[in-house]
Amino acid sequence: MTPKPPTGTRAAGRRLWSAVVDDYELAEHELQILREAVRTVDLIDALHKVAGAEGPLAESSQGIRVHPALVELRQQRITLARLLAALNIPSEDVSARAPRGVYDIRGTG
Repeated sequence: MTPKPPTGTRAAGRRLWSAVVDDYELAEHELQILREAVRTVDLIDALHKVAGAEGPLAESSQGIRVHPALVELRQQRITLARLLAALNIPSEDVSARAPRGVYDIRGTG
């Protein structure tokens, strides 16, 4: 039985959820990481919309600065990268050559 995404998951999160659970069987701790990644993807999507609507700069008491949504977007991207790395799902080119959990080390020799 395919697990269901977290309640309230939006389109971007559903795409990530499906991309992972359709191809991999995850343990409960991995599902929890995926749930957080899905929530993060949805937040990133929402922050993109805010920054797109309001522009990259905002006025503050210190003058014109980078929009706070862009600052938070950067932080959420870092969080997403860490969550996805914790899932340890291989990229497409590696998955064709090596089983899950085996890394393709380049530049040695």
